Amino acid sequence: MCELFGINSKEDYPINSYLKEFFSHSSAHPHGWGLALMEEKEAQVEKEPLQAAKSNYLKERLSIPVVAKNAFAHIRYATIGNVEYRNCHPYTMRDLTGRHWTLVHNGTIFNYQPLDGYVSIQNGETDSERILLYIVEMVNQQESRLGRPMREEERFSLLDSIIVEMSAGNKLNLMIYDGELFYVHTNYKNSLYELDKENRVLFSTVPLDTEGWNPVIFTTLLAYKHGQKVFSGTKHGNEYLDSEENMKYLYSIFSDL
Repeated sequence: MCELFGINSKEDYPINSYLKEFFSHSSAHPHGWGLALMEEKEAQVEKEPLQAAKSNYLKERLSIPVVAKNAFAHIRYATIGNVEYRNCHPYTMRDLTGRHWTLVHNGTIFNYQPLDGYVSIQNGETDSERILLYIVEMVNQQESRLGRPMREEERFSLLDSIIVEMSAGNKLNLMIYDGELFYVHTNYKNSLYELDKENRVLFSTVPLDTEGWNPVIFTTLLAYKHGQKVFSGTKHGNEYLDSEENMKYLYSIFSDL
């Protein structure tokens, strides 16, 4: 599986030490790396279809301070989609109001029919990209019905309903940033941890140091702002469990990469 890292902070915060430890795990996740530094209206995304430990660019990038209020990092173990730039995370796109959405995902969508229609229009091949395309289209449709941009609580409610439905039978560890809210979800046990510090919270697939990392609240969409949890969604109980059928499916796909 892939690994995820994220931070949501009230103030700019240096994250080089966390990123260096995170990207050091790339020997087990060799199919690409990505980094997104996000502001309210912009997302600066850097990524390569290359093992992070072998990237001269990333080495140089981390030799200077990386400071952010909101950031994602990703190291990829390819399951769906070839080892190409277009299949590397993070993914980012704008909705019709100009809001910038950014996503990283660790997991697999085995069966969720609403995503099928995006295969022909996405840039890459991953189910992760299709998740973002679908979410942004649902946002666009809802705002068109309302005739105005959605408020924070309305966006959260919409994403909560999407995640509840999509998580059934699918592995859905993800983080999303919409320019205001930082969304987090896990439904695979012991695969996403958080570190709460004053006015900031950090997330990682595995703890990155010996500080007090704790498992993220399970099978529930969460949203953070300025380092504080502001919304907690439906406790849906759709835990993802590995199965022989799913493992065979992943093996068959991976053997073709």
